[in-house]
Parts: sequence; structure tokens; C-alpha cells
Amino acid sequence: MALMTIMPLLMLLWYILILAAGWKMFEKTGEPGWKSFIPFYNEYTVYKFSWNTMLFWVNLICVVLSRWLGGSDMGILTLIAGVMSLVSVVLYIGISYKLAQSFGQGVGFTIGLMILRPVFILILGFGSADYIGPEGNRFLH
Repeated sequence: MALMTIMPLLMLLWYILILAAGWKMFEKTGEPGWKSFIPFYNEYTVYKFSWNTMLFWVNLICVVLSRWLGGSDMGILTLIAGVMSLVSVVLYIGISYKLAQSFGQGVGFTIGLMILRPVFILILGFGSADYIGPEGNRFLH
């Protein structure tokens, strides 16, 4: 019975910690922290300070169309849905790399963002990494 009480509290604490880390990460980039709380707008803002907002819209269209077309029984539509999903995965890898690069981090951090995004957002938000811009990593070497 105690586990049923403790687990939801731990999950709530984890969620609040992730929200706070997102807030801090956004503030490091000069964006208001409240933007990190709004679904879709927070991702748009990450594209804004890390890469390119046009690619956010491309990703959003790919995700929506792949979900919509994915349930189709027609072969060509299923193929298109698969291609859209692949484009979305490539953009996810790209935004993870650009976000890491914007904070002076490398490929290892990118892999961490792709696999354990909440943990690595905690590191960006509460850690010592400073925002240096989307092309910043190039100036460190």
C-alpha cells in the first residue's frame, strides 16, 4: 500500500523537476521560462534557439501525416507514412544535436538527449553549461 502512495509522489516530484529544468534551460537562452510549459510551443521555441523554426513545421507536418496515413490499407499511403516517420526521426536526431551544440556539448551529449532526454535536460538546466548559440560548438575548437 505504501508503494501505491510513494510512487505517484515520486513521479510528481520527477515531473516538477523536469519542468523546472526546462524553465532554467529556456532562461539560459534568453527565452522566458514559462514557454517551456506549453506543449508544442516549447518544442517550437527549442527549434528557434537551436536550429530553424521552419524545420519545426516540417517535423510537425511529418508527424501528423504519418499518423493519419499510417492507418491506411493502401500500400502507397503506408509507404508515404513510413517516409514521413523516417524524416521525423532524422529531424529528432538533428534537433538533439543542435540543442547539444547550442550549449557547447558534443555527440555524446546528443546521444544522451536522444535516449534519456529528461535527464539531459536536467543537466542543461541545472548544470554549468552556458548557452552559446546554435553554431557555438564550432567556436570552441
